[in-house]
Order: sequence, then C-alpha cells, then structure tokens
Amino acid sequence: MGNGPASAPASVETKTIRKVQARVIPLLFLLYIVAYLDRINIGFAALTMNKELAISSQQFGLLVGVFFFGYFLFEIPSNLLLHKIGARIWIGRILMTWGIMAMLTGLVRNVSQLYAARFLLGVAEAGFFPGIVLYLTYWFRQREQAQTIALFMIGLPVTSILGAPLSGLILDHAHWLGVSSWRWLLILEGLPAIGCGILTYLLLPNRPAEASFLTPSEKDWLTGELAREEAQKRKKYPISAMQALADGRVWHLAAIDFAMAIGLYSMSFWMPQFVKSFSSGYSNTVVGLLVMIPHLVGLVAMILVSRSSDRKLERRYHIVIPTCLGGTALLLLGTTHSPFFSVAFLSLMALGIYAFYPIFFSLPSEFLTGFSAASGIALINSVANLGGFVGPYAIGAIGGKTGSLYGGLAAVGVSLFASAALVLLLPRERRPLTD
Repeated sequence: MGNGPASAPASVETKTIRKVQARVIPLLFLLYIVAYLDRINIGFAALTMNKELAISSQQFGLLVGVFFFGYFLFEIPSNLLLHKIGARIWIGRILMTWGIMAMLTGLVRNVSQLYAARFLLGVAEAGFFPGIVLYLTYWFRQREQAQTIALFMIGLPVTSILGAPLSGLILDHAHWLGVSSWRWLLILEGLPAIGCGILTYLLLPNRPAEASFLTPSEKDWLTGELAREEAQKRKKYPISAMQALADGRVWHLAAIDFAMAIGLYSMSFWMPQFVKSFSSGYSNTVVGLLVMIPHLVGLVAMILVSRSSDRKLERRYHIVIPTCLGGTALLLLGTTHSPFFSVAFLSLMALGIYAFYPIFFSLPSEFLTGFSAASGIALINSVANLGGFVGPYAIGAIGGKTGSLYGGLAAVGVSLFASAALVLLLPRERRPLTD
C-alpha cells in the first residue's frame, strides 16, 4: 500500500467510494428522516393540540425545548458507547427506544405529561446524530466529508418536504376511534422508528472490514487510506477523549453550532404556526404545502454548496456567506405581511441554515479521531442542542408578549450572524487531536 492517495489506482478509489456511498448512505438517510420527523412533528401537532390542551405560546416553546435537555445529558455517554459497542447495535437500540417513546407521547392527557414525554424522547434519541457523524468518519476520508454528510443530512429538508404535507393531511383527516388527529400524528409517525431499528441491526456494518459488499482489495485500500489519515492526526497532536472535552477549538465549534441550532429548531418548530398566521382560512394541508417550499430550496442549497466546498477544499466562506443570507432574510421578515415575500424570505433562511450543516460537521474530523472524536463531536452537538431550547422558547416568550412571531424571528436572525462571525474567528491552522 502506498503512502498517499495518488498511489491507489483511480479506478479502485472511485469504485470503492461509490460503493460505500451507495450501500451506507441510503440507510442512514432513511434513519435521519425518521429521527427528525419524530423530533419536529410536535410543530404540526401544535396546530390543533395547543387548543385542546390549552397550551400557550410560552408553554409550547418550553415543551419543544425540554426535549433537548434530555438529549444534552445523555449525548456524550451515548457516543462513547457507540464507539465501543459498535454502530449496528447501538443505533438500532436508539431507534427502537425513541420509536416507543414517540408513540407514547400521543397518549398524554395534559401539559405536564407532555413535558415529561418530550424530555424522555430526548433521552431516548440522545447520541443519534453525533453517532452518525462519528460513524461516517469510519468510512470516509476528510476530502469526502462535507459532501457525504450532505448526502445524509438532506434528510433534514426531505423530512419537512415529505412530512409537512403528510402531517397536514393527518391533522385534517385522521379522526379515527374518537381520538384527536394530533394524537394519531404522533403515534403513526413514531411507528417507523421501531421497524428501522430492526433494519439497522440486520443491515448496518460497523466498519469497512465487515462490509460484505466490498472486495478484499477494496477493503484493503479503504482501511489503509483511513489508517494513514488517522496516523497523520495522531502524529501531530495526540490527546485523550477527556482532554478533547476541554479543548478550546471544540468549544469554539460548539458555540458556532449553538448559535446556528437556534435558527434550525426555530425554523422547524415554529414555521407551521408562522405560515398559518398568514390567513385563518388556510387548511392544515395548505399550510403543509407552503411549509414545504423553503425546505425544497434548502435541499438544493445543501447539495450544491457542500459539493463546491469539497471540490475547493474551502470551508470558512462556504459556511459564512449562506449563513449571512439566512440571517438577513430573518431580519427582513418583519418588513412584509405578504405571504409571497414571507415564503421567499423563509426560503432564504432555509438556504442559509441547510447549507451550513454538512460543511460545519466536516470540521471536527479535521482534527479529531478515535475516542476523542466520539467525545468531541458529542460535546459540540450537546451544547448546540441547548440552542434547540433557547430559540423556540425565546420565540414563544416574545410572541406571548408582543402577539407576533416577527420579533422572535428577528432575534434568531441575529443569532445566525453571530454564528457566521464565530466561523470567521476560527484559527486557520488545524491541529489534529486523537487519543
């Protein structure tokens, strides 16, 4: 085996990467759709649930955010266990646990029970996303990271593209057995996670050495390439998993992601209610179709921007420019009450948020590996998920006082600009961390 990628026959390199992408990414993509749907469908349930349970805007912001406290507390231990036990067993377990919890959420009788159910859903799902990001480092080199993460993370916009109209239809038409449609929404959309957990256990290989779809020569090439890249990181700056938790760059990335997560989850949880506010005559189905439009724009942006970033091996401005566009759009939302322009600004917001994530999550693997990657990536995502509490809760609190969501959305726009500014402050020289 040669010492660099140039020594590998181009045909072996291209064929192996394409095989891995074709066999690993589709399953992870499906899992992410199921995960994100169960996390955000409370935003659509709110269209009828809030009235039935007498939930105020501020209470809704809190019950959305309490999910992330459970996620925060258990994310790092979950990722370390995944690295030790293996992705096949651990991710399968996560899926089945949260599927059961998501369905039980549809049975709550009051706001207090809903708070508890959302917290436990966060506990059940803890470690899923950072676990997948860590898992991808077992299969792909740094040069493929942004585009590969994008192929997985297009599950974010696709979930809303498919889930928004589906959720609207369920709310309008599922009134079976005298049970409220929002309850059916939570129950029906929790079921796929259990099936996907079984599918994960049966189909997901832990490492390239276990991949039956690769030939021996392809396994040798991929294993050698990944080992060479990891050795370079270890050689430059070895560090333990615990030291990674105290590393300044890890916390810098966590702060960037925290500011952006305020935008992501504000968009995910509040967009249905914001679109509904355009006209009281909109049915839930129409709201679902309108909500779908910004996510379609975000999907295209996610693919094109991440591809450009990998091709040019440039991360900083591929993050900053879309993020600033998104922040500007949020600030401009308050200048119009036109449904057309509001959807256009929401589309620019989605463009900025979705383009950010694949490129951002290629950054930790530039200097983290092994158990330090497991702990570092989990820490970044744990801190960021607290933004999932802050953003939706702030919008609910501001909306409760002002009677409008515009002020809260403008505050979220400022958060996106803060995220972009923190990206510009990242050190240009990268030091690898490992254990």
